[in-house]
Amino acid sequence: MTILVFTLILLLAAYCAGLLGSLTGLGGGVVIIPVLTLGFGVDFHYAIGAALVSSIATSSGSGSAYVKEGMTNVRLGMFLEIATSIGAVCGAAVAIYLNNNIIAVIYGCVLLLTAAMQQRRKSDHDGVKGSEMARRLRLYGTFPQKDGSLKRYELRHVGGGFSVMYVAGVLSGILGIGSGVLKVLAMDAMMKVPFKVSTTTSNFMMGVTACASAVIYVQRGIIEPGLACPVMIGVLLGALTGARLLKQMNVKVLRQIFCVAITLVALNMIWQGMAGQY
Repeated sequence: MTILVFTLILLLAAYCAGLLGSLTGLGGGVVIIPVLTLGFGVDFHYAIGAALVSSIATSSGSGSAYVKEGMTNVRLGMFLEIATSIGAVCGAAVAIYLNNNIIAVIYGCVLLLTAAMQQRRKSDHDGVKGSEMARRLRLYGTFPQKDGSLKRYELRHVGGGFSVMYVAGVLSGILGIGSGVLKVLAMDAMMKVPFKVSTTTSNFMMGVTACASAVIYVQRGIIEPGLACPVMIGVLLGALTGARLLKQMNVKVLRQIFCVAITLVALNMIWQGMAGQY
């Protein structure tokens, strides 16, 4: 296989990963790493480096649109980015020394958690009484409704959410994904942020978290431009296409099927990792 053919196939695979990630709300990074490791036989560390670059691109592209629509709580995102960035640097520093099999098992467990989170009920947490710390930090906000009105919300458990964000950053540095599932879990389940706000704010934070850990990977020479560039372009184009199709499609069935698929991929990764096959 020539370099040109490999690049074109990789570009197409990354486009499909970005498209599926966008339609299912999982993000392209969650999809592209199994594609690279299981489909192309790429070493886990290089796959992680490529996924980090794609996370930066997709977050930069879609995050700005959500901010413009008024869905993202920018102040909350910038506050929680302190924890995720510190965690991402720590995770990336540790990941360099981790065996591929250990990373595969951790990644499989995160995929299982992601699939489980896709099945939980989304809530707007009406009537939540916010905490004093959230008020002092001015983390309360509003988000637009379908009728054009603004709905106000409050939040709580700032300290607990900040701690979970650090763990999300560590996993992002180790696995090369945005760890959106943990970020949404911290904001939605713990801090009682409305689901739409938590998902868009998580997307806004993803690029900064990925940048923090990508610095470590660049210093160690693990981000391969020939691999990262096609992945970045493909995932970004796929995510933008998915964002347009999302308004016209009923993706509920697709998400159910995709959850089953990533569960099978997760179990396969855990089994191969425990068997030492990576």
